[in-house]
Amino acid sequence: MKLSILDQSPISKGDTANQALQHTKQLAQYAESFGYTRFWTAEHHSTSGLASSSPEVLISHIASSTERIRVGSGGVLLPQYSPYKVAENFKLLEALFPGRIDLGVGRSPGGGQTIRLALTDGVKKNLIEFPRQLYDLQGFLDATLPKDHPYSSIKTAPLIDTLPETWVLGLSERGAKHAAANSTGFTFGHFINPDHGKEAVTEYLSHFQPSERMPAPHVTACVFVVCADTEEEAEELALSQDMWLLAVEKGRSTQVPSIEEAKQTVWSDEEKERVAENRKRAVIGTPQQVKEELQRLGDLYQTDEIMVITNIYDFEKKVTSYQLLASVFELS
Repeated sequence: MKLSILDQSPISKGDTANQALQHTKQLAQYAESFGYTRFWTAEHHSTSGLASSSPEVLISHIASSTERIRVGSGGVLLPQYSPYKVAENFKLLEALFPGRIDLGVGRSPGGGQTIRLALTDGVKKNLIEFPRQLYDLQGFLDATLPKDHPYSSIKTAPLIDTLPETWVLGLSERGAKHAAANSTGFTFGHFINPDHGKEAVTEYLSHFQPSERMPAPHVTACVFVVCADTEEEAEELALSQDMWLLAVEKGRSTQVPSIEEAKQTVWSDEEKERVAENRKRAVIGTPQQVKEELQRLGDLYQTDEIMVITNIYDFEKKVTSYQLLASVFELS
């Protein structure tokens, strides 16, 4: 099985956004040395807890700091942007780093109405436009817009021999349907909501439309993972992620708390229930335990590639978690 990484550039309490972004770059370098396939950056706005607000900029920095690993977005918030501009941004990245760029897009609005309006400079956009935007995006990239399309005469610069891989990030059969119809890869967000994953993948595989750029379907699933030498240590490390997720669910743009803070916090019965529910989004344990569960998820989602996200407090422990995974899967 292949493993990849999604990193949201989480900011641990006591750190700065600058440090979080440096950690993201360092993690990408570690990921390449460990044998991971891809390293994706996220897009989040108006938050004090996540530093990655512009995946295009961060992709360029990370690709410049690595040599082989594929680098991409997980994902660009397409409903807020011009498909033409997104296509040009990623064709430029592909021109700079041929054969290494992934363009992952999502239907997420990216925040509340105020954030959405700020992103679009006051223009109200409707999420129902996503299928049309995705179609246009592929057309701009491939130069395949039909002659009667209003933008068919436009060239998407730079004109290059290779193209970025395109992916749709989704949580349901609806997202899978869009990916299949537009000949993109499909990434299921298990780490956001594991429900309906099997159904979504089945929808994608059943209706995938092959193209020259992607002749066969390609599925990945993204999962929270915390791995350590012992089950006890993994559970302890995961406490900071548990507490951070609780805060995120309450709408707080919080930084990742320390394990000590998490241990000292008295949780209500309702919060304990939420932690237990959120653990369904994660795999926590020893290398062998994590390997067995990821292989099970790989079978469930009919894929040989799992994307991992680890949002714990201690950066060195995060690196160790990824290293242990790489070792047990024999990535190198």
